[in-house]
Amino acid sequence: MPELPEVETVRRGLEPVLEGARLTAPRQNRPDLRFPFPERFIERLEGATVLRLERRAKYLLFPLSTGETWVTHLGMTGRFTLEGVAPGVFETDAPVIGKHEHMSLTADRGGALTRLGYADARRFGFMGLIPTEAVEGHAWFAKLGPEPLGNAFSGAHLAEAFAGKAQNIKVSLLDQSIVAGLGNIYVCEALYRARISPLTAAGEISRPRLERLAAEVRNVLGDAIAAGGSTLKDFANVEGGQGYFQHRFDVYGREHEPCRTEGCRGVVKRIVQGGRSTFFCPLCQKG
Repeated sequence: MPELPEVETVRRGLEPVLEGARLTAPRQNRPDLRFPFPERFIERLEGATVLRLERRAKYLLFPLSTGETWVTHLGMTGRFTLEGVAPGVFETDAPVIGKHEHMSLTADRGGALTRLGYADARRFGFMGLIPTEAVEGHAWFAKLGPEPLGNAFSGAHLAEAFAGKAQNIKVSLLDQSIVAGLGNIYVCEALYRARISPLTAAGEISRPRLERLAAEVRNVLGDAIAAGGSTLKDFANVEGGQGYFQHRFDVYGREHEPCRTEGCRGVVKRIVQGGRSTFFCPLCQKG
């Protein structure tokens, strides 16, 4: 499943084409994805202008001139693709590109037309249209914690959220009400960088170590975004390219391989926590 860096990579790829663009010729090729498309989805998109492109956790948000916000979650295999065409020659009835493309439209940005398609082989993604003023209180967003790249995320926030918490730090960091958008890959990497064992109870970690952890969460996410995210199987950016951060994983997916810390003789170990694989170095990441 695409995590925060992959979703942010998609947002940045779409921004130059969609921000300020008028949406025309929307097309819906099936009634649903994970959930049904919004009622009158195509009619409500037609003619709307995209005011800006935002991300909240793993959601993409496109506030529209109509007073609604178009929300997309990519699920496991959702993918936006862009195809530029010369003004005046775009065919609104062009055939569906690929059997898994479920919706498409034209983005008109100052006369420059670009075809935007959304494909989703497994259809775990979903879309919504929410009144913009109601987005923050919507069920998808109301219980989300602070953004890990935002000012509200810090060691102090983690210390407050983890006070007295006996649950291990790995599973605790995946709780979206504590920090929004963190996924399995980047939690493993951040814990390794902070030298914290994933087995440690969240409430037992000192404030200074939580400060370091918060900093490493920011660092690993920033590094991943700079590398275009991670491509393990399905993720691709809007141009169809792959991310490269998977080549820089320190622990994730490296079971039985040597620890990359200079001088460490540890070997990366894999365990299961909360139904998810955890990768760590038992020597570098002690309790």
